[in-house]
Amino acid sequence: MSISRRKFLAWMAAAGGAAAASQALPGKARAASNRYFPGYEGSLGVLHDSVLCVGCRTCEAACNKVNELPAPARPFKDLTVLSEKRRTTPAAFTVVNRYDGAMPEHPVFRKNQCNRCLEPACASACFVKAFKKTPEGPVVYDESVCVGCRYCMVACPFEIPTYEYDKALTPRVRKCTMCYDTRVRKGLVPGCVESCPVGALTFGKREDLLAMARERIAKHPERYENHIYGEREMGGTSWLYLS
Repeated sequence: MSISRRKFLAWMAAAGGAAAASQALPGKARAASNRYFPGYEGSLGVLHDSVLCVGCRTCEAACNKVNELPAPARPFKDLTVLSEKRRTTPAAFTVVNRYDGAMPEHPVFRKNQCNRCLEPACASACFVKAFKKTPEGPVVYDESVCVGCRYCMVACPFEIPTYEYDKALTPRVRKCTMCYDTRVRKGLVPGCVESCPVGALTFGKREDLLAMARERIAKHPERYENHIYGEREMGGTSWLYLS
């Protein structure tokens, strides 16, 4: 169907007027400032010490069990998958990747999942408030209000949220929620943390985890980089890394 130039310009003018009006209305969202938000007091998080991590994938198996996810195509004991750069999927809320670097005999393993930003971009982009940052730390998702726009997937700087494209009628956005409903609200630690056999994952208050990380760096400067990833990156996250 063709439209006249006059009608097209009228549509554009109406759209522009609506946008200007929305900016003038009180209570509307404004552009983000440079203010640093330190997070909710006492909020919880996880410290991943990659120096201790051995890439056993036990955390992946625990996440799969707690969240009742489908069994993977290759069993969790198959460590050959670590040579692939994997990302989270609707059936895998966390994945471990290996990085060989300059010393292949001493690879580094990184657990990848929702980093639970202090000011989550996914929640900021969601106009129906399907995503919410809880005072306890986790970023949770309400599928009952989600409209499937997937703006959260575009907004996330870590490429974490995924979508159930194979479910035509009831697709959901899927990601790690730090076992918020199944464990954390019951006073339990996340499944991945409880399962780690080498203590590479520590669950607790974010301020305590930062203090713990600084103590490890000070005690073993030859072992750790003098940096805690997640303390300030992307405005700060509830998931922290030592490398």
